[in-house]
Amino acid sequence: MAVGGCTFSSDDIVVKSPNDRRLYRYIQLPNGLCALLVHDPDIYMDGPPGSAQPDGISEDDADEEDDEDDEEESGEEEDDEDGDDDEGNEGRESAKSNAPQTKKAAAAMCVGMGSFSDPLDAQGLAHFLEHMLFMGSAEFPDENEYDSYLSKHGGSSNAYTEVEHTCYHFEVKPEFLQGALRRFSQFFISPLVKSEAMDREVLAVDSEFNQALQSDACRLQQLQCHTAAPGHAFNQFFWGNKKSLSDAMEKGINLRDQILKFYNDFYHGGSMKLVIIGGETLDVLESWVLELFSKVKTSNALKSEVKQGLPIWSPGKIYRLEAVKDVHILDLSWTLPCLRKDYTKKAEDYLAHLIGHEGRGSLLFFLKAKGWATSISAGVGDDGMHRSSIAYVFGMSIYLTDSGLEKIHEIIGFVYQYIKLLRQNSPQEWIYKELQDIANMDFTFAEEQPQDEYAAELSEHLLIYPPEHIIYGDYAYKVWDAEMVKHVLTFFTPDNMRIDIVSKSLNKSKDVQNEPWFGSKYTEEKIPPSFLELWKNPPEIDVALHLPAKNEFIPQDFSIRADKVMTDSEGASPPECILDEPLMKFWYKLDTSFRFPRANTYFRVTLNGAYRNLKNVLLTELFLNLLKDKLNDIVYQASVAKLETSISLVSDKLELKVYGFNDKLPVLLSKVLETAKSFVPTDDRFVVIKEDMERNLRNANMKPLNHSSYLRLQVLCQSFWDVDEKLGLLNTLSLTDLKGFIPELFSQLYIEGLCHGNLFEEEAKNISNIFKKYFSVPPLPSEMRHKDNILCFPPSADMVRDVTVKNKLDTNSVVELYYQIEPEVASNLPKSKALVDLLDEIVEEPLFNQLRTKEQLGYVVDCSPRVTYRILGFCFRVQSSEYTPIYLQGRIDNFINELEGLLSALDDESFQNFKSGLIAKLLEKDPSLTYETNRYWGQITDQRYMFDLSAKEAEVVKSLQKGDVKDWYNTYLRKSSPKCRRLAVRVWGCNTNINESNPVSTSVQVINDPVAFKASSMFYPAFC
Repeated sequence: MAVGGCTFSSDDIVVKSPNDRRLYRYIQLPNGLCALLVHDPDIYMDGPPGSAQPDGISEDDADEEDDEDDEEESGEEEDDEDGDDDEGNEGRESAKSNAPQTKKAAAAMCVGMGSFSDPLDAQGLAHFLEHMLFMGSAEFPDENEYDSYLSKHGGSSNAYTEVEHTCYHFEVKPEFLQGALRRFSQFFISPLVKSEAMDREVLAVDSEFNQALQSDACRLQQLQCHTAAPGHAFNQFFWGNKKSLSDAMEKGINLRDQILKFYNDFYHGGSMKLVIIGGETLDVLESWVLELFSKVKTSNALKSEVKQGLPIWSPGKIYRLEAVKDVHILDLSWTLPCLRKDYTKKAEDYLAHLIGHEGRGSLLFFLKAKGWATSISAGVGDDGMHRSSIAYVFGMSIYLTDSGLEKIHEIIGFVYQYIKLLRQNSPQEWIYKELQDIANMDFTFAEEQPQDEYAAELSEHLLIYPPEHIIYGDYAYKVWDAEMVKHVLTFFTPDNMRIDIVSKSLNKSKDVQNEPWFGSKYTEEKIPPSFLELWKNPPEIDVALHLPAKNEFIPQDFSIRADKVMTDSEGASPPECILDEPLMKFWYKLDTSFRFPRANTYFRVTLNGAYRNLKNVLLTELFLNLLKDKLNDIVYQASVAKLETSISLVSDKLELKVYGFNDKLPVLLSKVLETAKSFVPTDDRFVVIKEDMERNLRNANMKPLNHSSYLRLQVLCQSFWDVDEKLGLLNTLSLTDLKGFIPELFSQLYIEGLCHGNLFEEEAKNISNIFKKYFSVPPLPSEMRHKDNILCFPPSADMVRDVTVKNKLDTNSVVELYYQIEPEVASNLPKSKALVDLLDEIVEEPLFNQLRTKEQLGYVVDCSPRVTYRILGFCFRVQSSEYTPIYLQGRIDNFINELEGLLSALDDESFQNFKSGLIAKLLEKDPSLTYETNRYWGQITDQRYMFDLSAKEAEVVKSLQKGDVKDWYNTYLRKSSPKCRRLAVRVWGCNTNINESNPVSTSVQVINDPVAFKASSMFYPAFC
């Protein structure tokens, strides 16, 4: 039953987009807790179910997936600069068709307390508390109850700690929202904070810290904290690790008492902002909030103590930080007052738009012309340190070339010339109006996000915006205030500037200091007064620096094409092929689902001979990078107007994507293709781009997780170009080589494309004609297009590949255990995928619970299906800074061996829950046009063209029995089966000894030379 009522309630206070069909209610409880209730009519298209599902405490023992620090599988190949990490559509396919589509329910709680509140003698306590709230409550004492419940019902959870808030969020199948909320609410009412769980979670916090230990961005942030003024809120160690928390205990501090005091001081109704998104009526959602969250304790008078008014950093210094990667970054920071109350003016964003601009007249355009910089970013960051109630920090990061590193003082001089230009040219209302128009159209036609991300975002906004602008606040350019812009500009002075230089090149002859937590080496030097004086008032402004031109890409036409034709209102029909010629195959689908003035046009242009040999691969990459460099000012202007361009290389295919508001899309595509056709690289840009490519190749595989994926693909793919070999050959290539190669590259082509969105079929055909206009060449025959052949593991294969970490200071080791299943067979594909996906659904949470939560092997513990150029596989991964790869593999093997017992013990109700959870994921409604386009594109690039694959898979899942999953396990994962074929990739951290890797078993095949190994191996026929 509901307890009491609301002290405030409104259904019409929240300003929302005219196209947003969701209903919003803002309420406040007597205990001070504020909640935003969101009724999403798309969750239950035919109305909510008549009776709620039972949501009592689960009796089975499915284990916990403490997913609070979710390591997203899709990010596996995040360092894609070497171009070899493409694995087709790896991960779970989810193409849908006519089956009824579903949406998840979600919730988030943002607590207005974060790392700024850490006690100095227990740094990292706020982050540690976030971990501990997952470890059981008085009503649900099992540590894994919350995540086990979510896992069984198609859900997941996450959490993060910022400097002034901590956010917890989850998503789940909608009919289980109430049960999930019942468990979630107890985080904020009666957490147990068990001592034995604390001992383990200290290790989880430490593993998380070790993940970040070799990140240059994290090292820079911590250096800025370490060198902040003593007593300032910045002058702390926010991450927390084993040392910071164990040190507290060694000083006699009872960490459990401290954490409970921390919780009692800050976790109360007045600091909590709740968001719930469900398909139920607002009245039902409100009754759940009253029932479940009224027991949150009432606000107390204690406020998080924030030390204001103190300057963050001492002026007049340059800090040089030794980088992990081969980079040169000039980072400038100016401290501004907190501008939160002026969010409708966005003066700081007006200045960020100009200082970070990339078009003609901009700082970047100017510095690139000099060969000193390759990219720039500017503005007040979104993270808490840069956007806190204490101060805003306006940052500017300039990525430098080798010659730029020698010109630091000159570059800063030009930055101040541009700032002087902004002072001399009074703030321009027309520029603000452009930003206002773009923000307004973006708000009006805002695309939906995944539900849990939206819930988390809204809960954060409840902390910083008034209720009416919870949604609109980020888009609000309501008040043009030229005086406010001038006022903010007064803070851009040398006396208020911090300079950091992040580079491998650190002068060790200077007085080198160590940052205590990350162990980073840095130097500190004073800026000569003559430079400070020069920067204060530059005597001249270079004529090449000027304000940007008017943006020609801001759309004017927002009409919806689907309103003008008879359409399938459900949008269920797949793309149709409207052109199939020797030169081009083109797919088209009019958007009838979202009805926004947006379109996505994707193309893959197969180039002649681009992947034939290593030299061709490098010359193609050079051409592509030089082309992107040439296009940057045009592409940037369009991106400001929310029309984006992506250009990348996938084997011998140039992938071009132009997407966003559709009005000016053909104009941009024409400019891009015209430039690509007529472009002739110049010597000065060739030198800079080649240097940048060399740097990227040197930085490839620095992260052990990326390295392990790279090594797996190196074994699997018949054609694979080694990073070190690429680096060696790249040094020898000249501009003459490139100019001689380009005509051959474009002499024959094959183009496949997709046009999806707010465009008529005739408009789509016109877009295909733009290609024909600029690239009317003979078609590239099918046999001349590169296809990827994948290694066929022999029966009972048990192979291992051992390599040390590339970064010799990285303590993290990785084991990636890959099981090869079968090639895709169209007639059996839905069942093959159903079995592998259902096993993943069942196994993921117990794996995490056993190897991370209980055994604390490391921060990353996961498993997932793999689809490598249409060869099915399954992968287990663990990353650890504490244990050797041999030990890690032993623990994974032990878990796999015990899976038979776990599957046998699975009761029928739990099995059905896992099935229905998977079906919900397979049929989940796309949040936006982009998600839908990407699904179709995955089917096209894999040359599978099964646009209804997930609907077919969902049908198969319904009929699967527990015996089917056990048979699959016994066939492919049990070592005694000849179809159990696996490859263990082991990356050895710097604190381990790779000589321990010698196999105990003679049946294990060690791969020392992948090239020689593949020369005597069998390969599957290529699919794509």
